[in-house]
Amino acid sequence: MPKVKKEKQTRQHNAIAKQGILFNKDFGQHILKNPLVIQSMVDKSALRSTDTVLEIGPGTGNMTVKLLEKVKKVIACEIDTRLVAELQKRVMGTPFQPKLQIIIGDVIKAELPFFNVCVANIPYQISSPLVFKLLLHRPHFRCAILMFQREFAYRLVAKPGDKLYCRLSINTQLLARVEIIMKVGKNNFRPPPKVESNVVRIEPRNPPPPINYREWDGLTRIAFVRKNKTLSAVFKQTSVSTLLEKNYLKSCSLTNTTVPQDFDIKQKIDEVLTTCNASEKRARNMDIDDFLLLLHTFNKEGIHFL
Repeated sequence: MPKVKKEKQTRQHNAIAKQGILFNKDFGQHILKNPLVIQSMVDKSALRSTDTVLEIGPGTGNMTVKLLEKVKKVIACEIDTRLVAELQKRVMGTPFQPKLQIIIGDVIKAELPFFNVCVANIPYQISSPLVFKLLLHRPHFRCAILMFQREFAYRLVAKPGDKLYCRLSINTQLLARVEIIMKVGKNNFRPPPKVESNVVRIEPRNPPPPINYREWDGLTRIAFVRKNKTLSAVFKQTSVSTLLEKNYLKSCSLTNTTVPQDFDIKQKIDEVLTTCNASEKRARNMDIDDFLLLLHTFNKEGIHFL
Protein backbone atom coordinates (compact mmCIF):
# COMPACT_ATOMS: atom_id res chain seq x y z
CA MET A 1 0.00 0.00 0.00
CA PRO A 2 1.51 3.36 -1.01
CA LYS A 3 2.52 5.83 1.67
CA VAL A 4 0.22 8.75 2.24
CA LYS A 5 2.17 11.98 1.91
CA LYS A 6 2.09 14.10 5.01
CA GLU A 7 0.45 17.43 4.39
CA LYS A 8 3.03 20.21 4.35
CA GLN A 9 2.64 22.59 7.26
CA THR A 10 2.49 26.29 6.46
CA ARG A 11 3.21 29.04 8.98
CA GLN A 12 0.22 31.26 9.46
CA HIS A 13 -0.27 34.85 10.52
CA ASN A 14 -1.93 34.79 13.95
CA ALA A 15 -4.34 37.60 13.10
CA ILE A 16 -5.97 35.66 10.25
CA ALA A 17 -5.07 32.03 10.95
CA LYS A 18 -8.34 31.54 12.81
CA GLN A 19 -10.18 32.35 9.62
CA GLY A 20 -8.33 29.68 7.69
CA ILE A 21 -6.30 31.98 5.42
CA LEU A 22 -2.83 30.71 4.50
CA PHE A 23 -0.24 32.92 2.85
CA ASN A 24 0.34 32.15 -0.82
CA LYS A 25 4.05 31.93 -1.68
CA ASP A 26 3.21 32.13 -5.39
CA PHE A 27 2.16 35.72 -4.73
CA GLY A 28 5.26 36.41 -2.61
CA GLN A 29 3.16 37.05 0.49
CA HIS A 30 5.39 37.96 3.43
CA ILE A 31 3.45 40.26 5.75
CA LEU A 32 5.45 43.06 7.38
CA LYS A 33 4.59 42.62 11.06
CA ASN A 34 6.95 45.03 12.85
CA PRO A 35 4.97 48.24 13.60
CA LEU A 36 8.20 50.24 14.02
CA VAL A 37 9.33 49.40 10.47
CA ILE A 38 5.87 50.20 9.12
CA GLN A 39 5.80 53.55 10.92
CA SER A 40 9.31 54.37 9.73
CA MET A 41 8.36 53.71 6.09
CA VAL A 42 5.30 55.93 6.46
CA ASP A 43 7.35 58.70 8.12
CA LYS A 44 10.05 58.63 5.43
CA SER A 45 7.45 59.05 2.69
CA ALA A 46 6.74 62.59 4.00
CA LEU A 47 3.02 62.32 3.30
CA ARG A 48 0.69 65.28 3.04
CA SER A 49 -2.96 65.35 4.05
CA THR A 50 -3.94 66.05 0.43
CA ASP A 51 -2.00 63.06 -1.01
CA THR A 52 -3.31 60.06 -2.86
CA VAL A 53 -1.11 57.07 -2.02
CA LEU A 54 -0.63 53.90 -4.05
CA GLU A 55 0.01 50.76 -1.98
CA ILE A 56 0.93 47.50 -3.72
CA GLY A 57 0.26 44.23 -1.91
CA PRO A 58 -1.46 45.62 1.21
CA GLY A 59 -1.88 42.13 2.68
CA THR A 60 -3.84 42.30 5.93
CA GLY A 61 -3.69 46.10 5.99
CA ASN A 62 -1.08 46.81 8.66
CA MET A 63 0.48 49.60 6.59
CA THR A 64 -2.77 50.58 4.88
CA VAL A 65 -4.31 51.73 8.15
CA LYS A 66 -1.26 53.87 8.96
CA LEU A 67 -1.46 55.48 5.51
CA LEU A 68 -5.20 56.13 5.82
CA GLU A 69 -4.56 58.05 9.04
CA LYS A 70 -2.42 60.59 7.17
CA VAL A 71 -3.73 61.07 3.62
CA LYS A 72 -6.78 61.94 1.59
CA LYS A 73 -6.97 58.59 -0.22
CA VAL A 74 -5.23 55.20 -0.47
CA ILE A 75 -5.40 53.08 -3.63
CA ALA A 76 -4.49 49.50 -2.69
CA CYS A 77 -3.60 46.95 -5.40
CA GLU A 78 -4.12 43.34 -4.26
CA ILE A 79 -4.19 40.18 -6.35
CA ASP A 80 -5.45 37.83 -3.60
CA THR A 81 -9.23 38.15 -3.18
CA ARG A 82 -9.06 36.56 0.28
CA LEU A 83 -6.88 39.41 1.54
CA VAL A 84 -9.08 41.94 -0.24
CA ALA A 85 -11.99 40.68 1.89
CA GLU A 86 -9.90 40.97 5.05
CA LEU A 87 -8.85 44.51 4.17
CA GLN A 88 -12.44 45.54 3.48
CA LYS A 89 -13.57 44.10 6.81
CA ARG A 90 -10.78 45.92 8.62
CA VAL A 91 -11.99 49.37 7.51
CA MET A 92 -15.73 48.66 7.37
CA GLY A 93 -17.73 51.08 9.47
CA THR A 94 -14.70 53.28 10.22
CA PRO A 95 -13.88 56.79 8.94
CA PHE A 96 -11.26 55.10 6.72
CA GLN A 97 -13.76 53.19 4.58
CA PRO A 98 -14.57 56.01 2.08
CA LYS A 99 -10.85 56.87 1.79
CA LEU A 100 -9.83 53.38 0.59
CA GLN A 101 -10.03 52.26 -3.05
CA ILE A 102 -9.05 48.67 -3.84
CA ILE A 103 -7.87 47.52 -7.26
CA ILE A 104 -8.14 43.72 -7.52
CA GLY A 105 -5.68 42.04 -9.86
CA ASP A 106 -2.08 41.98 -11.08
CA VAL A 107 -0.56 45.43 -10.63
CA ILE A 108 1.83 44.85 -13.56
CA LYS A 109 -1.14 44.42 -15.91
CA ALA A 110 -3.36 47.06 -14.31
CA GLU A 111 -3.74 50.61 -15.54
CA LEU A 112 -2.64 52.73 -12.60
CA PRO A 113 -4.63 55.85 -11.72
CA PHE A 114 -3.14 59.14 -10.54
CA PHE A 115 -1.20 59.04 -7.26
CA ASN A 116 1.28 61.32 -5.47
CA VAL A 117 3.30 58.77 -3.51
CA CYS A 118 3.78 55.00 -3.60
CA VAL A 119 4.49 53.17 -0.32
CA ALA A 120 4.65 49.38 -0.42
CA ASN A 121 6.11 46.11 0.78
CA ILE A 122 5.97 44.52 -2.65
CA PRO A 123 6.16 40.88 -3.77
CA TYR A 124 9.84 40.55 -4.63
CA GLN A 125 9.28 38.60 -7.87
CA ILE A 126 7.75 41.68 -9.53
CA SER A 127 10.47 44.11 -8.39
CA SER A 128 12.04 44.90 -11.76
CA PRO A 129 8.90 45.26 -13.92
CA LEU A 130 7.22 47.26 -11.16
CA VAL A 131 10.07 49.76 -10.87
CA PHE A 132 9.88 50.58 -14.57
CA LYS A 133 6.09 50.57 -14.64
CA LEU A 134 6.18 53.22 -11.92
CA LEU A 135 8.98 55.27 -13.51
CA LEU A 136 7.25 55.34 -16.89
CA HIS A 137 3.89 56.22 -15.31
CA ARG A 138 2.46 59.63 -16.18
CA PRO A 139 1.85 62.05 -14.63
CA HIS A 140 4.94 61.83 -12.43
CA PHE A 141 4.54 60.92 -8.78
CA ARG A 142 6.58 62.64 -6.05
CA CYS A 143 8.41 59.64 -4.61
CA ALA A 144 8.15 55.91 -3.86
CA ILE A 145 9.17 54.16 -0.63
CA LEU A 146 9.51 50.48 -1.51
CA MET A 147 10.71 47.32 0.22
CA PHE A 148 13.03 45.16 -1.93
CA GLN A 149 15.23 42.12 -1.56
CA ARG A 150 18.60 43.44 -0.36
CA GLU A 151 20.65 42.42 -3.42
CA PHE A 152 18.06 43.97 -5.75
CA ALA A 153 18.26 47.22 -3.75
CA TYR A 154 22.06 47.20 -4.06
CA ARG A 155 21.73 46.74 -7.82
CA LEU A 156 19.43 49.77 -8.04
CA VAL A 157 22.05 52.06 -6.47
CA ALA A 158 25.23 50.44 -7.89
CA LYS A 159 27.73 52.75 -9.62
CA PRO A 160 30.00 52.12 -12.64
CA GLY A 161 32.74 49.69 -11.66
CA ASP A 162 30.74 48.09 -8.83
CA LYS A 163 30.32 44.33 -8.97
CA LEU A 164 26.51 44.62 -8.98
CA TYR A 165 26.40 47.43 -11.58
CA CYS A 166 24.09 46.30 -14.38
CA ARG A 167 21.45 47.39 -16.86
CA LEU A 168 18.93 47.72 -14.03
CA SER A 169 21.27 50.20 -12.29
CA ILE A 170 21.81 52.56 -15.21
CA ASN A 171 18.23 52.39 -16.52
CA THR A 172 16.82 53.23 -13.09
CA GLN A 173 19.32 56.01 -12.40
CA LEU A 174 18.60 57.57 -15.80
CA LEU A 175 14.97 58.07 -14.78
CA ALA A 176 15.23 58.62 -11.01
CA ARG A 177 17.32 59.44 -7.98
CA VAL A 178 17.62 56.31 -5.86
CA GLU A 179 18.85 55.77 -2.30
CA ILE A 180 18.72 53.03 0.30
CA ILE A 181 17.17 54.39 3.49
CA MET A 182 16.74 51.35 5.75
CA LYS A 183 17.81 47.74 6.26
CA VAL A 184 15.12 45.29 7.36
CA GLY A 185 15.86 41.81 8.72
CA LYS A 186 13.87 38.77 7.63
CA ASN A 187 12.40 38.30 11.11
CA ASN A 188 10.30 41.44 10.65
CA PHE A 189 8.04 39.44 8.31
CA ARG A 190 5.62 36.59 8.72
CA PRO A 191 6.37 34.11 7.33
CA PRO A 192 10.04 35.18 7.21
CA PRO A 193 11.47 35.28 3.65
CA LYS A 194 14.77 33.56 2.83
CA VAL A 195 16.48 36.89 2.13
CA GLU A 196 17.21 40.16 3.91
CA SER A 197 15.49 43.32 2.73
CA ASN A 198 16.10 47.04 2.23
CA VAL A 199 13.77 49.99 1.93
CA VAL A 200 14.57 52.22 -1.05
CA ARG A 201 13.46 55.76 -1.86
CA ILE A 202 12.91 56.45 -5.56
CA GLU A 203 12.35 60.00 -6.78
CA PRO A 204 11.55 60.32 -10.51
CA ARG A 205 13.50 62.95 -12.45
CA ASN A 206 11.02 65.60 -13.50
CA PRO A 207 11.25 66.52 -16.28
CA PRO A 208 12.65 63.19 -17.54
CA PRO A 209 15.77 63.16 -19.75
CA PRO A 210 14.89 64.28 -23.31
CA ILE A 211 15.52 60.95 -25.03
CA ASN A 212 13.49 58.09 -26.43
CA TYR A 213 13.55 55.60 -23.54
CA ARG A 214 12.89 52.63 -25.83
CA GLU A 215 16.00 53.55 -27.84
CA TRP A 216 18.02 53.88 -24.64
CA ASP A 217 16.76 50.54 -23.36
CA GLY A 218 17.68 48.87 -26.65
CA LEU A 219 21.24 50.20 -26.45
CA THR A 220 21.83 49.20 -22.83
CA ARG A 221 20.28 45.79 -23.47
CA ILE A 222 22.95 45.11 -26.13
CA ALA A 223 25.83 46.59 -24.12
CA PHE A 224 25.08 44.78 -20.86
CA VAL A 225 24.52 41.31 -22.34
CA ARG A 226 28.31 40.97 -22.06
CA LYS A 227 29.14 43.82 -19.71
CA ASN A 228 32.76 42.70 -19.23
CA LYS A 229 33.55 42.64 -22.97
CA THR A 230 34.66 45.70 -24.92
CA LEU A 231 31.94 47.47 -26.90
CA SER A 232 33.89 46.70 -30.06
CA ALA A 233 33.55 42.96 -29.35
CA VAL A 234 29.90 43.28 -28.33
CA PHE A 235 28.87 45.15 -31.49
CA LYS A 236 30.80 42.76 -33.76
CA GLN A 237 28.39 39.96 -32.91
CA THR A 238 26.41 38.93 -35.99
CA SER A 239 23.08 39.13 -34.20
CA VAL A 240 23.78 42.74 -33.16
CA SER A 241 25.04 43.97 -36.53
CA THR A 242 22.13 42.26 -38.32
CA LEU A 243 19.61 43.96 -36.03
CA LEU A 244 21.20 47.40 -36.47
CA GLU A 245 21.41 47.00 -40.25
CA LYS A 246 17.72 46.10 -40.38
CA ASN A 247 16.88 49.16 -38.28
CA TYR A 248 19.06 51.39 -40.46
CA LEU A 249 17.40 50.24 -43.69
CA LYS A 250 13.98 50.70 -42.12
CA SER A 251 14.91 54.24 -41.04
CA CYS A 252 16.15 55.07 -44.55
CA SER A 253 12.91 53.76 -46.02
CA LEU A 254 10.76 55.88 -43.67
CA THR A 255 12.77 59.06 -44.39
CA ASN A 256 13.20 58.42 -48.14
CA THR A 257 16.98 58.36 -47.70
CA THR A 258 19.06 56.62 -50.34
CA VAL A 259 21.21 53.81 -48.99
CA PRO A 260 24.82 54.12 -50.27
CA GLN A 261 25.81 51.22 -52.55
CA ASP A 262 28.95 50.59 -50.51
CA PHE A 263 27.09 50.69 -47.17
CA ASP A 264 28.66 48.39 -44.57
CA ILE A 265 26.96 48.30 -41.16
CA LYS A 266 30.05 46.96 -39.39
CA GLN A 267 32.16 49.79 -40.76
CA LYS A 268 29.52 52.30 -39.70
CA ILE A 269 29.45 50.82 -36.16
CA ASP A 270 33.25 51.06 -35.94
CA GLU A 271 33.09 54.72 -37.00
CA VAL A 272 30.55 55.51 -34.28
CA LEU A 273 32.55 53.72 -31.58
CA THR A 274 35.74 55.49 -32.70
CA THR A 275 34.02 58.90 -32.69
CA CYS A 276 32.92 58.29 -29.09
CA ASN A 277 36.27 56.82 -28.03
CA ALA A 278 34.21 53.84 -26.91
CA SER A 279 35.72 50.89 -28.80
CA GLU A 280 37.70 49.65 -25.80
CA LYS A 281 35.19 50.70 -23.16
CA ARG A 282 33.17 48.12 -21.24
CA ALA A 283 29.58 48.57 -20.11
CA ARG A 284 30.49 47.74 -16.50
CA ASN A 285 32.54 50.98 -16.29
CA MET A 286 30.35 53.33 -18.36
CA ASP A 287 28.14 55.99 -16.80
CA ILE A 288 24.95 57.65 -18.04
CA ASP A 289 26.82 60.38 -19.95
CA ASP A 290 28.89 57.76 -21.81
CA PHE A 291 25.74 55.98 -22.99
CA LEU A 292 23.94 59.22 -23.86
CA LEU A 293 26.85 60.24 -26.12
CA LEU A 294 26.88 56.79 -27.72
CA LEU A 295 23.14 56.80 -28.34
CA HIS A 296 23.19 60.32 -29.79
CA THR A 297 26.04 59.43 -32.15
CA PHE A 298 24.37 56.23 -33.37
CA ASN A 299 21.09 58.09 -33.97
CA LYS A 300 22.91 60.89 -35.81
CA GLU A 301 24.17 58.23 -38.25
CA GLY A 302 20.65 56.90 -38.72
CA ILE A 303 21.20 53.77 -36.61
CA HIS A 304 18.43 53.08 -34.12
CA PHE A 305 17.75 50.50 -31.40
CA LEU A 306 13.95 50.24 -31.53
